[in-house]
Amino acid sequence: MQLEQPTQEPAWSGTIPSAIDARVLGLVVVTAGLAASINVPYGGLPVAIVAFALLGSGGTIVHLLGERKLRRITDGLVERWVAAGGQVETVTRSSGGMRTEWTVHTPDGEITVGGIALVPIAKLAVEWQGVGDTMAASEAEANIDELADSLYEEFFEIGSTPQRT
Repeated sequence: MQLEQPTQEPAWSGTIPSAIDARVLGLVVVTAGLAASINVPYGGLPVAIVAFALLGSGGTIVHLLGERKLRRITDGLVERWVAAGGQVETVTRSSGGMRTEWTVHTPDGEITVGGIALVPIAKLAVEWQGVGDTMAASEAEANIDELADSLYEEFFEIGSTPQRT
């Protein structure tokens, strides 16, 4: 007689929360204000206001595009891990310094995926059990399948084996 094993559905719902970071937007506003204030003696207040508007909106767009890119990469990694058999419980928004991050909760521990969310210099950082790796976000997006495979092996296959002391 053989016992039936219940099939286990992944608990992950398939959504990555938005991570628009007020700290990064605050940095953009302060930097735009400082840069625009330099224009006051040379072009007057109207030029400074236009410079502030251009720099502030440009910085905001750069952050939104960077956040979107990092969220798309995180979503791609989690989708591939779940499809390969990894157990992902939830994905939550977390914050650390000036980085935009998500925490992927698994039965074996937490995986932090995130990075710098400014599109021309966007960096992806992945950390698990205190060990991390960083790469250009555009490189990670171009090689998402290979990246997901190597991280899956490290996190779910190697990481789930019992540690011997």
